[in-house]
Amino acid sequence: MKGQEWYQADDVAEEYDDKRFSRGGRLIDRREKRALLEAVGPVEGREILEIACGTGRFTTMLARRGADVVGLDISAAMLRQGREKARRAGVADHLEFLRGDAGRLPFPDDHFDTVVAMRFFHLADDPEGFLREMRRVASDRIVFDTFNRFSARSIYNWALPMGSRLYSKSEVAVLLAKADLTLVDVADDFLVPYGLYRAIPNALAAPIRAADEAVGALPTADHFASVSYWTARVR
Repeated sequence: MKGQEWYQADDVAEEYDDKRFSRGGRLIDRREKRALLEAVGPVEGREILEIACGTGRFTTMLARRGADVVGLDISAAMLRQGREKARRAGVADHLEFLRGDAGRLPFPDDHFDTVVAMRFFHLADDPEGFLREMRRVASDRIVFDTFNRFSARSIYNWALPMGSRLYSKSEVAVLLAKADLTLVDVADDFLVPYGLYRAIPNALAAPIRAADEAVGALPTADHFASVSYWTARVR
């Protein structure tokens, strides 16, 4: 089943967090949350939209830190999981979950301070149009991540074709320019593909991650990173 269809299946939503972020996947979860917070900056009192919010792991985190957050997703099953997660975390009053299409955001222009989309850009049918929509509803900045073409992720895509797209940095730079966005920062990480971490126990994943970070700190290693986290400002 291809990426978007797989993602919307009810049985996937019920087990999504356990499948993706248990075992060695906890390392991925922690890194992604840290990357998002570094990109967004202080969140208290800010109006934030998360597109493709899934089960709400980022929306709940942002609400806990004082942001007013809207999570939008096309999967009703994922949104049910997100609402329950927000309720258990005691932040339901600061979170609203809506079902909607990322390509046609149901919000007026400049409605949010920040718009974020994690783990979605590789599935976007129209990446330029998606960036334009993000820009349209953001008054300050947007944050998103990409899987990179010149990395071990290309092997993963070949072995498990899910319909996801890989990008070079030059391609993303062109897309940002077309959407009239100014690049603020890009952070690169994970020489080892995500799939390996999810498949092994945390005790084994931790030393692999330590080696990954050590090699990733070398001057030319960013060219081979599996993931890039992008921050852009509305001009």
